[in-house]
Amino acid sequence: MGVDLGDLLQKKKIEIKDLSGRWVAVDAFNTLYQFLSIIRQRDGTPLMDSSGRVTSHLSGILYRTTSLIEAGVKVAYVFDGQPHPLKSGTLQERSDIREKAAAAWEEAKAEGEDGFKYAQAASRLNAEILEDSKRLILSMGLPIIQAPSEGEAQAAYMAARGDVYIVGSQDYDSLLFGAPRVVRNLAITGKRKLPKKNIYVDVEPEVMTLEDELARMGIDHKKLVEIGIMCGTDYNPGLPRVGPKTALKLIREKGNLEAVLDSQGETLENYAEIRDLFLHPDVTDDYTIKMSKPKVEEVVSFLCGERDFDVGRVEKTAHRLEEAYKVGQSTLDRWF
Repeated sequence: MGVDLGDLLQKKKIEIKDLSGRWVAVDAFNTLYQFLSIIRQRDGTPLMDSSGRVTSHLSGILYRTTSLIEAGVKVAYVFDGQPHPLKSGTLQERSDIREKAAAAWEEAKAEGEDGFKYAQAASRLNAEILEDSKRLILSMGLPIIQAPSEGEAQAAYMAARGDVYIVGSQDYDSLLFGAPRVVRNLAITGKRKLPKKNIYVDVEPEVMTLEDELARMGIDHKKLVEIGIMCGTDYNPGLPRVGPKTALKLIREKGNLEAVLDSQGETLENYAEIRDLFLHPDVTDDYTIKMSKPKVEEVVSFLCGERDFDVGRVEKTAHRLEEAYKVGQSTLDRWF
């Protein structure tokens, strides 16, 4: 999802402890998709309760977020609002891909084959998953910020204002929206199996800094956005046969997107509007970033009483979360 600028950007490996005492604005939709994709049984089936409701995301929120908070990381979840009309084509395309993946997964299971990759690709968010996620996050005492539109844009805005230190997302769009810093792999650190191979690699958090990347490439923020538009974004398909490195070369040579399009004899529909969407996104100042005391009984009642989680494990984790909060309260301004 989003703009694929991975080949252009340099990432610096960090440890979770390097973010201790700092607020991270987590792109909630992006992170929930990771939990739904990765936290599955061996045959690809997601975790579910006795009523067939998916619970993989709840497991990820509880256990992964608690580990981050124990390490001193302060987590705020930022949820998407209404998607821009220009994104409708991308959303439909993603829906079609998930439908095809679900069909391929069923076929693989029927033939006794490994369909895990199809199961992952079939992951989808629905209203119940979002509602359950917010319910658990709030019970854990963590802030939720509701973006008017793109969650990554809102998170980037909060980081640019200094209200949070960094944006947590797997996508690179946060940089196009102006996030000063982005951290990847917060939700998926540890061992991870490579697709189609029986090989496991270490997945570690990695940080990208906008100012450093712009200086290294010799461009400004606007030109980075124009590179993204040439490569293709959630709002447009991009130029044919133009990847990140070619786009950077063209921007350096021609100076701006208009000059590139003129030299190539190409057109990009709505490019000026898309550029403005990244440079001046729809965001809100109406948010509060503060951690409150975890409601241990609510967490246990919800997960164990309504979603069939193991009582002993949830109670233990909820009390770890509570203890981490108390430790934070004893350190001046740690959570505020």
